[in-house]
Amino acid sequence: MKISIEVVQDPARSCAALMVGAALRNGHIVLTGGSTPRAAYEKFCDAVHTVGIDLRQTTFWIGDERCVEPADERCNWRMISESLLDRLPADNRPAAAHRMRGELGPDEGAADYERTLDAAGTPEFDLLLLGIGPDGHCASLFPNQPSLHERDRMVVGVPQAGLEPFVPRISFTLPTLTSARHIVFLATGESKADAITAAFGPEARPDPNVPSSLVAHEAKQITLLLDDAAASGLRSLGAV
Repeated sequence: MKISIEVVQDPARSCAALMVGAALRNGHIVLTGGSTPRAAYEKFCDAVHTVGIDLRQTTFWIGDERCVEPADERCNWRMISESLLDRLPADNRPAAAHRMRGELGPDEGAADYERTLDAAGTPEFDLLLLGIGPDGHCASLFPNQPSLHERDRMVVGVPQAGLEPFVPRISFTLPTLTSARHIVFLATGESKADAITAAFGPEARPDPNVPSSLVAHEAKQITLLLDDAAASGLRSLGAV
């Protein structure tokens, strides 16, 4: 497992560049929710228009979703549609963009997405994007919840969220996340510094109380894209 830590002025721009690279390889890209990813999707979409990147062989997935209606402002896919998919030209659409049907509820929504993955031949994900919560959670895998121990399923229902919004979730399981060729964690702001240090610092160990540390332990390749504030804990330990 290889971890690269990059402290950059604009993590969203750096993430967009990695998305461009995956799209140029006709890759499978797993998207995530959050304000920094939203900015990355907007910059990626700008690059598609400016450079003329062909997306017709690229496939988009999503790593977790809130169990709300698609039009709900809390829906991750609504944000992805507004910032990326709806802004693409009609003649340059991805081969597929698979949303999780959160409106089905956590259990049926998870089963439905597993069927979608099965129908696609259980693709290998080229690039998988993740945020990290102040509690160290990633996707919708929260500290010390049973979902962290699921090893047989690709997608799991999460009946109770550990942070706001307190609605049920659907999430990739840990084995599904760590199957990706390249995982990118995006983090900005001082509120993420302790979680980043707990998951990726020099003394970090796999800890169910810090779900991102489990990803760090099992993944093939991880890149951390951090701003100065998010990297402050690592910097105090001399890790960057």
